[in-house]
Amino acid sequence: MAETFEFPRDLLAAQEELHQVRARLLALYERLPWSVEPAPGFRDQDLWRPRERPDSPGWSEQERTEVAELRERELALATTVSQHPFWATLSGPRVPAGRMALKHAHEQPASESA
Repeated sequence: MAETFEFPRDLLAAQEELHQVRARLLALYERLPWSVEPAPGFRDQDLWRPRERPDSPGWSEQERTEVAELRERELALATTVSQHPFWATLSGPRVPAGRMALKHAHEQPASESA
């Protein structure tokens, strides 16, 4: 049975927001053109795994700003989570076990994580 941890509320909140920011960033990347700068498309049929890309109009200033803001928030949250004082209360193999448990804490029903 996996060990349970009593995570502080602020650590749980930061980890949950980190998950949300990363999901928003991934969704944004998926809808953006493949190249940040305008670039011509290409077709490589001679490779062992042929690939092609259409012309890319590049990212707009609004899209660049949105990506930059999300990446900045992601970095701040990752720093908050990784440097939280809670980690000093664990030692040895409990540290990585706790970090993995925190990453999946949001998957538990509210009654189990309370």
